[in-house]
Amino acid sequence: MSQIETSTFLRRILLLDAVSCAGLGLLLVTFGGGLSGVLNLPVELLQQASMVLLPFALVLAFLSSRARLPRAAVWAVIVGNAIWAIDSIVLLFTGWVQPSLLGYVFVAGQAAFVAVMVELEYIGLRKSAVVAPLHA
Repeated sequence: MSQIETSTFLRRILLLDAVSCAGLGLLLVTFGGGLSGVLNLPVELLQQASMVLLPFALVLAFLSSRARLPRAAVWAVIVGNAIWAIDSIVLLFTGWVQPSLLGYVFVAGQAAFVAVMVELEYIGLRKSAVVAPLHA
């Protein structure tokens, strides 16, 4: 498995992603009931999102603290974020939820932010040097 020497840029983007996931997760846990009414999104959806965001934030915080990482770990973050962003937009067009205008803005806005994280994490991965494997 190939390892990378994580660039400062990548570590900072992973940390920003961790902080944003933790912030949104805590917001949804704390104010999910009230937000549900304002956004016209099911409270269960908001609760389930927080159950994904909070552990993911911990993983991102851990990864951001590492000088070396498996490339696959960074790719897993990138792919996971891309799926989140795409699923968020798809959610708006399935008819499964009927959010208010503010709900549409909320879902689309966080999807756009996550899409930016995908791009920045990919740039950070490209800026990170591949570590030569050790041979015995």
